[in-house]
Amino acid sequence: MFQTLKNRTPLGWLQLKHDKMKMLTALAGIAFADILMFMQLGFKDALFTTNTQYPRAIAGDIILLSTQATNFNKLFTFPRRRLYQAMDVPGVALAEPVYLGSLDWRNPQTREKTSMMIIGFDPERPAFNIPDVDHQLHKVKMPNTVLFDRASRGKYGEVISQIEQGKTITTESDRTTLTIAGLFEVGASFADDGALITSDDNFLRLFPKKAQGTVSLGIIHLESGQDPVQARLYLNTYLPDDVQAYTHEEYVEKEVTYLQNRSPIGFVFTLGTTMGFIVGIVIVYQVLSTDVNDHMAEYATFKAMGYKNSYFLFVVFEEAIILSITGFFPSVILAMGLYQVTAAATALPIVLPVSRAIFVLILTIIMCGISGAIATRKLQSADPADIF
Repeated sequence: MFQTLKNRTPLGWLQLKHDKMKMLTALAGIAFADILMFMQLGFKDALFTTNTQYPRAIAGDIILLSTQATNFNKLFTFPRRRLYQAMDVPGVALAEPVYLGSLDWRNPQTREKTSMMIIGFDPERPAFNIPDVDHQLHKVKMPNTVLFDRASRGKYGEVISQIEQGKTITTESDRTTLTIAGLFEVGASFADDGALITSDDNFLRLFPKKAQGTVSLGIIHLESGQDPVQARLYLNTYLPDDVQAYTHEEYVEKEVTYLQNRSPIGFVFTLGTTMGFIVGIVIVYQVLSTDVNDHMAEYATFKAMGYKNSYFLFVVFEEAIILSITGFFPSVILAMGLYQVTAAATALPIVLPVSRAIFVLILTIIMCGISGAIATRKLQSADPADIF
């Protein structure tokens, strides 16, 4: 041990590798905690991405919503006349309605029922900046015709292939025959397995109980050179208080804020990440605490030689850092594989960006550091008498 100090070989590393089984157990525990955090953060990011992909793609300057609306999947309708009233506001060039709903349809390949979000708007005025949709809007002018999201969750491979070959595919929804005229790609969400886009007329045919005079969302286009913030203030002053206007950026921020602070799913994933962090602390503490107990006599000897408690603390923190970094790298590899499996199974856009890997590494170092700080309390009791 004295030769170790002389050669400056990390004492923490030598203590860890002395009991290889214990070290492997600790690394497995840290990797498990890291994977748990990776998966929870991945699902949380997928939640934010999927639930804001349509709001981000809206082609408009101002978004008009019911004041009761919580997020894009829970929009309340408001009178369409609010859009006509918005047209009276100086600087407003156009105000268009968008209709949203959820319907059960039969998967044309498996014939199983599944939930799909459906969006309807005037095909002469694109509501979203989705190129695959915009150049096919003429197709949805035909009765009961829709565009289908090819990234929807479920088995649609054969159907997609047939549509790409120009074949006509039909299916049923509540005793209505639907024709799939084209494909686009956005992706599934936590709320729905996929999406359909159609004309406003087709939407109202599919939902006969929905009044044509009520809409889910309004898209307002401003005249060139108009300030969206000023226009939004003017609209909120002029229109009745059953609707609220947002700039496009404010609306996207509203969606993200809802998911972060009010969505139960967002809370669950945050809690899961926290639990993974706590599990890691407990596992590393058990390993370091056991190691301190096993080497208490050696620590007491060093203490008798004049070494201060700060040196012992450094050794334990050294072990914590080694464990955190060594246990992190296998977790990254496993997380990447699990992300790919999850994405294939759920059609959710779950990926591993470098920023998340760095974030989890920082959490891992903090996690092991906390464990080391707790474990070092026992070093205060190290006494030279313990060697006898």
